[in-house]
Amino acid sequence: MQAVEFTTTLHGAASFPIPGNIAAQLPKSGIARVIVLTNSDDDTEWQTAAYDQFLKDDSEEDAVYEALA
Repeated sequence: MQAVEFTTTLHGAASFPIPGNIAAQLPKSGIARVIVLTNSDDDTEWQTAAYDQFLKDDSEEDAVYEALA
């Protein structure tokens, strides 16, 4: 299976554009699976919160694991 990834802008139509350089990479026939991922305001808040949590220092209880490495 080959994966091709690109971003495009949705305009409320029933179809969306595939960039020409991406279309050239696609086979002329066969079956393709299309997955559309969109960002929403909820996703942005969740991603920001997850990133902030990731950047926090470990708690004192977790510091014991650093000595094992």
